[in-house]
Amino acid sequence: MEEKLMSKKKPSFAVNERLNRYLAKHNRNTKIPVFYDDLLRFSGSVVVYDQHEEDTFWVRCYYPDFEREEIDNSLKQVYTIMHSDGSDDSLEFLNVDAIDYCTFGNSKPFRIKVRNILNDSFTYFYVKKADASRIYGLEFEHLLSPHRINFLVYKDTLIEEHIAGIPGDVFIEEHLPTCDNRAQTQIAKQFVKFNERCTVRLLGDMRSYNYVVIPTHDFDHVEYQIRAIDFDQQCFEGNLKVYRPQFFKENLKMVQLVQEKLQESSIEQYRKEERSLLAKRIINTRPRYKELLRCMINDHVSTQANVKTLRKDLYRYTNDMKFKRASTMGQILRTALDFVRRNYEDVNMKRLLESS
Repeated sequence: MEEKLMSKKKPSFAVNERLNRYLAKHNRNTKIPVFYDDLLRFSGSVVVYDQHEEDTFWVRCYYPDFEREEIDNSLKQVYTIMHSDGSDDSLEFLNVDAIDYCTFGNSKPFRIKVRNILNDSFTYFYVKKADASRIYGLEFEHLLSPHRINFLVYKDTLIEEHIAGIPGDVFIEEHLPTCDNRAQTQIAKQFVKFNERCTVRLLGDMRSYNYVVIPTHDFDHVEYQIRAIDFDQQCFEGNLKVYRPQFFKENLKMVQLVQEKLQESSIEQYRKEERSLLAKRIINTRPRYKELLRCMINDHVSTQANVKTLRKDLYRYTNDMKFKRASTMGQILRTALDFVRRNYEDVNMKRLLESS
C-alpha cells in the first residue's frame, strides 16, 4: 500500500506585523488597487480546456459590465507596479485578455493575462490570498535558489509573477521520451540538485505539477533547469519525505532516470555541489537572510505536532543534536541551513590549512 505523504489540507497563516515590516523594508509591501476578494465577485465562468481538450481545472471568469472596467484598470495598474514604475502612462496600451480562477489546490489563485496591444505580446501574473508560509517560501527561493522572484504583498492579497517553463508532469510525459542521451543525463543531474535544494530549505510538495522544466538553447545543445513554482508547503508538514521530491510517485520517472544515467559517486558529487552553492548564497545574503529567519522563528506557520515529528526525522537524518532543541519551524529551518553552512565553512578552512 502506498504511503500517504501529505496530511490534511494546509491552513492559511496570516501575515503578522513583524513579517509586514520585513516586506516593507525590502520593497515587497506595496499598495495595490485591487484585492483577492474583489476578483471573487465574478458572475459566471466557463471551463478552460488545454490543446488536447482536457479540463485544466481553471475556469474563465466573467464580471458584470459595471465592475469589469474598474477591475481591468486595477489589474493593469498592478501590472505596471510589478513590471515598471507604476505610472499610468502605458495603461492605454494594455489589455486584460482573461481572468482565470483555479478550482484545484490550496491557494485558489486567479491568473491574469495582460497583453500589450501594440505588439500582441502578453504575460501572466497571479492574485492569491496572502499566506505567511507561502511568502516565506517565495522569499527563501529569492535568496537561496539560482532564481529571482518578483512578488508583492498588500494586506491580505499576494501578487506573484508568472514563472515560465514546461510543467513537470507535461515534460515527463511528452518531452522526456524524445530527449537524447546527453539531455537525459543533464536532466537527471538537475533533478538531483533540485531534490537536494528542496530538502535542505524544507520546501515541500514538489510533485511534478508544482515545478517547471526550463530548456535553454546553447549553441548546438539544450540546457535544462528545474524550478519550483508552488511555495505553499514551505515548512509545514512533519514528514521529512514531503520535502524530498524523490518520494512522490509523480516523480517516479525522474527518479528512474537518475538511477539509469548517474552513478552513486556522481549523485553525491551533485548533492555536494548544490549544498555548497546554498552555503555561498546564505553567506552572501546573510543580513537579509538572518532577518527573514528571525521573522519565521517568531511566527506560527505549522502545528506543534508537525514540529515535533520533523525535528525527530531531521535528527535521525543528520545526527545534529540542535534539531532536538528546535521548538518552531523557523528554528528547524535555521538549524538545517546552519548545518549546511557550517559544513561548507569547515571544509574550506581545512583546505586552507592544508595549503598553508
